[in-house]
Amino acid sequence: MKSINRKIIRGILFLSYIIIISFVTYGLSALFGYLNTGADRSTMLHTEIKKVEQFLPKILWNANENEGRPMDEQTLSSIENDYLDAWYVKHCAYQTNTTTGIEDYYTKNARKNLYNIINKNIETGTTIRSTTLQHHPKLEFFSEDGHMVVITDKDVMEYKRVYKDKTLLLETKDLSTYKIIMLLEDGFWRIRHIVKTSNHDFKPNYKFISKEHIDIKGINYYPQASPWEVFGKKFDIDTITKDFKLIKETGLSSIRIFVPYESFGKANVDKDKLNKLTQVMDAAEAENLKVVLTLFDFYGDYSILNWTLNQRHAETIVSKLKDHNALLAWDIKNEPNLDFESRGKDLVLAWLRNTIDLVKSIDPTHPVTIGWSDIESAPLLKDKVDIITFHYYEDLNNLEKKYLDLKQDIPNKPIAITEFGVSSYKGLWNPFGKTEQDQADYYKQAQDIFSKNNMHYMSWTLYDFTEIPNEVTGMLPWRKTPQKYYGFINAQGVKKEAFRYIYNP
Repeated sequence: MKSINRKIIRGILFLSYIIIISFVTYGLSALFGYLNTGADRSTMLHTEIKKVEQFLPKILWNANENEGRPMDEQTLSSIENDYLDAWYVKHCAYQTNTTTGIEDYYTKNARKNLYNIINKNIETGTTIRSTTLQHHPKLEFFSEDGHMVVITDKDVMEYKRVYKDKTLLLETKDLSTYKIIMLLEDGFWRIRHIVKTSNHDFKPNYKFISKEHIDIKGINYYPQASPWEVFGKKFDIDTITKDFKLIKETGLSSIRIFVPYESFGKANVDKDKLNKLTQVMDAAEAENLKVVLTLFDFYGDYSILNWTLNQRHAETIVSKLKDHNALLAWDIKNEPNLDFESRGKDLVLAWLRNTIDLVKSIDPTHPVTIGWSDIESAPLLKDKVDIITFHYYEDLNNLEKKYLDLKQDIPNKPIAITEFGVSSYKGLWNPFGKTEQDQADYYKQAQDIFSKNNMHYMSWTLYDFTEIPNEVTGMLPWRKTPQKYYGFINAQGVKKEAFRYIYNP
């Protein structure tokens, strides 16, 4: 017995020894790593900003020759990177009222003013959420020793929201001109001096699209095998082409499709997926179907510091497809009013206004709209969009009156219901749901209302689905299961009774 106890004690002592040695080794390794990285300027400075794309305003350099030393492309690129990083650091500092990163991008003289503003904001309980969306710099002077540049940055598009104790005091969007002196220190360009020389309010200059060009009788579309993942691994243009042919044969003239923000690459749009989107547009054109293209699907952040990333995303897609013959309209965002509570109504509306301005600046010929989740939200931003669109999943008996009231409120713009429908699921998770016959009766009633009032519409959706992503309805089966049965064609490919009322000439 004593021998066994002695062995147990030895084992415990040996294990303890191993653990202690491990901790000592880890500590020495961590210390060695710390001492090495402490002298590394990439960690001493906040150059992680350069490694992760967090701030991508549009920047267009004036190509005129500068005074002094000639400028090479590599040096100009370095100046541009540090200059934009300096703006980003300032935006972060004003939002958080901290000084993190300021020493890395501003000289001692330039830091004084920034620190004074931050200290004043802390005293008064003020925060500033801001960004710059466009820069148009011109290199005026480059010193002979290569250590100083003078820049004039014209029409800097700035957006700013000023809060006091979390209450919004001021919202501005203007164009400003700055004079900047930057110095090269330790291999990095820092702002030595920055002065605003002029500014004026930004006023978008675009025309609204005439309602005579609008004709919407269509359906929201996802392939049956890949709902909400149209452009992923299951992408099949042959299946999509057959579906478009079927939609056209029903008499419908348009479809609504969705571009998910994150899976499409966010600021750096995935070229392969953009090519797939173009193929879908080509397939629609081949069947003479017009497309309402919904941007920013599954996006719900709206943070001002991310606006430049959002703009790069929209800019790429809109520039690529703005001349496509199949394009009918841009739907800026699907049901953004559902984010009012979590993100703040004012911020969401500000993001929408800014995105509309961007899209219309790139494509002035196609209408824009916003797919509100209900008719009550439809008047929001009515002066910014070309088409008023909303979704309707309520009692059809109330639709006509609500529509006529909305039309009276907004008489000069076309109005369209871009989602409506009813599930044909009646079972365990919804014992009081609708049958397929109930669904058919619903669509017949809807088409009667549309015909009587000459209404634009897009139903939800062509197919029943076997799988619904959790991001759409969550995981709760009583919410998820009914969503699978909104289609005119069931999961086995058989047309349901409602298919008779997919279109009413």
